[in-house]
Formats: sequence, structure tokens, C-alpha cells
Amino acid sequence: MIGRISGLLIEKKPPQIIVDCQGVGYEIEAPMTTIWALPELNQPVSLYTHLAIRDDAHLLYGFSSESERALFRSLLKVNGVGTKMALVILSGMNADEFAICVHGGDTARLTALPGVGKKTAERLIVEMRDRVDLGELGNVSTPLARSGAADAASDAISGLIALGYKPQDASRYVHSLDTDDMPSETIIREVLKSLLPR
Repeated sequence: MIGRISGLLIEKKPPQIIVDCQGVGYEIEAPMTTIWALPELNQPVSLYTHLAIRDDAHLLYGFSSESERALFRSLLKVNGVGTKMALVILSGMNADEFAICVHGGDTARLTALPGVGKKTAERLIVEMRDRVDLGELGNVSTPLARSGAADAASDAISGLIALGYKPQDASRYVHSLDTDDMPSETIIREVLKSLLPR
């Protein structure tokens, strides 16, 4: 099992990043909460990881904190929740926010996430209530990271599609914002914030 990776961050195309470890580039999928916490390109980065082995692929997932990785692993134990939905949930809220949501029975906030229906939200609240403790989860910091991508809007649309949004919806959400001089991860963050219920 690969539990942690340290190296240079050489590519950021949400939700995928590449970390170079002594000449080997590891493709890692990460929730937006982790991507927002990443440094500039070509800077050192260290991530907690989870390796998922399927018949057709070995997939590596990266997280900025142990609490994020622990929540991801707990989510995978919920019936009907796979790696893609777990990433969507962690992209919409950090570990502390999820704990508050579960203990408060906030199905509205969960169903605002793409692919999470009412029954899934209710199942998450019931099954996760005993697995997440308020006050025990570490804060997941989310400083804005600068991308430097030539076409940030296009990358943001691709990232939203990878998170489960329909292409036409992703495009509409991104183009409804003033995205000048905004890196792709900031655009995605603004879109996700605008879609969550107040």
C-alpha cells in the first residue's frame, strides 16, 4: 500500500495532479479541498494517499490531511458510495464541514452535490454518524493555489465534468462567472460555493 507521496508538483488539472518522485510521475486524483491547498507548480508537496486496485487499473488518490483520507476511506464503506462520489463529497466540503452536516442531519447540503440523491444523503447521515466525531477531525486548510494554466476556464469545466456535472451545466456555471486572472481551481471553488444552499 502506498500511504504517502512526497515530490514535486508538476501538473495540476483538477481533479488530477501529477507528482514527480525522483523521476517517476505519479498520477493522483484529489478532491478540490486538497487541490486548493496545493502549492505552486514545481514546488515540493507531500500527500497522504489511498491506493485503489481494480481489475483494469491501479488508482491513487491524494489528500492534504490524514482526516481527509480517513473520511474518504469511511465513505467507501457506505453502501452505494464509490471513489467518484467520495471525491465529489470531499470536493464540496472538508472533513469538519461533513461532520457538522452529518450530525446536523443536513440532507439539503448533501443533495446539492452532483450525484447525491435524497436516499444516498439519508444513508450517509445514518451510516456516518457514528464514524465522524465533532471536534476530533483536524481542520483542512484550503488556501487558494495559483495555476498558471493557459486556459483556466476550460480546465475548470473539465474538472467539474470529472466531478460528475453534465458538460453543458459545467460550461454554463463557469461562464456565468468573471474568470479573468482566476486559476482553474479557484473557478471550480467559486462554482461549488455558488451551488451550495445558503
